[in-house]
Amino acid sequence: MSLWEYANPVKFLALSAKVQPFAWAVAAIGIGVGLIWGFFFTPDDFRQGASIKIIYIHVPSAWIAVNAWMMMLVASLIWLVRRHHVSALAARAAAPVGLVMTVIGLLTGAIWGQPIWGTWWAWDPRLTSFLILFLFYLGYIALWEAIEDPDTAADLTAILCLVGSVFALMSRYAVLFWSQGLHQGATLSLDKEENISDVFWQPLVLSIVGFTLLFIALVLYRTGTEIALRRTKALAVRLERDV
Repeated sequence: MSLWEYANPVKFLALSAKVQPFAWAVAAIGIGVGLIWGFFFTPDDFRQGASIKIIYIHVPSAWIAVNAWMMMLVASLIWLVRRHHVSALAARAAAPVGLVMTVIGLLTGAIWGQPIWGTWWAWDPRLTSFLILFLFYLGYIALWEAIEDPDTAADLTAILCLVGSVFALMSRYAVLFWSQGLHQGATLSLDKEENISDVFWQPLVLSIVGFTLLFIALVLYRTGTEIALRRTKALAVRLERDV
């Protein structure tokens, strides 16, 4: 069995129909248990107080925002190299989900930062690159809508995705290169000195798993919708020609 056979829309939709129920169920459990555990059954941080608890929304949403763009990058590269329409449609389907997660990350970051930094916003390298990523999401979605020919739109948005991946990576790793930034280091790390305490770590991992499965479920659902729209447009064009 080859992975490329799922570039066939029929086989992709069949696989999606099997995966989606599992993804929706685990997403609901992970997010529900993670947030309830995190918000109601973990203590306040000795430095940040109760504001630490926004981590259960901020970190998963920021994680998805960055990795959604990287998923779009991989799908776009597959389109450019293999010309599989499902990959281009999957990238398109992921963009609005990534945009929403970026907005949630920006808003929760501001709410978290205000009591800790004393300001809602700072031109920190990581925050700035994350804001630029948000603008790339807007540009990516707008470019798809602005170009009528779907293959041309897929080509141009794939190139835009390549450029935007720089800022996606910067928003993830900027703290490693600019030590003067306000943003803290990695919340989850293999380094025990940097990694968050276990009492916060366990519900956070559940929340991240839930958000990740939610992203997968939404992308599968939206990709199926994009395939249906593409088929409908193609059918409409054929009917017009026949008439």
